[in-house]
Amino acid sequence: MEKFIKKQYKGIICYDGMAFHGWQYQPDKNTVQGELEKTLSLITRKDIHVQGASRTDAGVHALGQTFTFYYEGRPPERLRHAVSQILSPNAKVLEINEVPLEFDVCRDVKWKKYCYTFDLSREPNPFSIKYSWHVPYKVNLDLLQELLHELIGTHDFSGFQSSGSQMNTTVRTLYSVKLKKGGVITTINSANLWHIEFIGNGFLYHMVRNITGTLMEIARGRFTKEFLLKCLYENKKFEGLCAPPHGLVLVEIKY
Repeated sequence: MEKFIKKQYKGIICYDGMAFHGWQYQPDKNTVQGELEKTLSLITRKDIHVQGASRTDAGVHALGQTFTFYYEGRPPERLRHAVSQILSPNAKVLEINEVPLEFDVCRDVKWKKYCYTFDLSREPNPFSIKYSWHVPYKVNLDLLQELLHELIGTHDFSGFQSSGSQMNTTVRTLYSVKLKKGGVITTINSANLWHIEFIGNGFLYHMVRNITGTLMEIARGRFTKEFLLKCLYENKKFEGLCAPPHGLVLVEIKY
């Protein structure tokens, strides 16, 4: 009789955030973690708990969310494919691999990459509206580019944190913040799409959306540059604009 030992597995999943009420399990709502746990438990016939590396909000998409789970023995053959078949078409597991038992999906993160896409077309594009924020105003892209440099480095980002966070510290490091042409999840008809790429060691609750919304308010002339500096250096309560969730994508998590 084969003796089973506990092993840890790491998976990567992509999903359309519009189909879920966020990542975090909620007993009465459809969430990514909840559906993953239900599906893995169904296939393995074991009670499987999934730990995610990032808690994306309702409506936020992911191309590379990472998760881990424990299982005693070898998972059934073609586990990745079986899970994806059940979660289709709103989510797909890209890979599942064994990792050491001491691996921690949250603490071992080196950096995370989020991108926020916005559309500067006069009218919204029906083929990209689910994955970009339509901004129907004249936006100064040169000023927007200039503002991004202020965000790079280690700062106390509490001025860009929404209420409800339970983080022990609000200090985070942004290694890179770049304005790039085009969308992240898009069609060929995307001439007026742009996105801001954020790479950092961690992010606070609504941090990327709050930064993006505030940047847009400054770049369209509603706020001055000094407003950004007050949020960044005076750690005041957030009073800017929170960009809508559907423009945000968790692109990659590096270990």
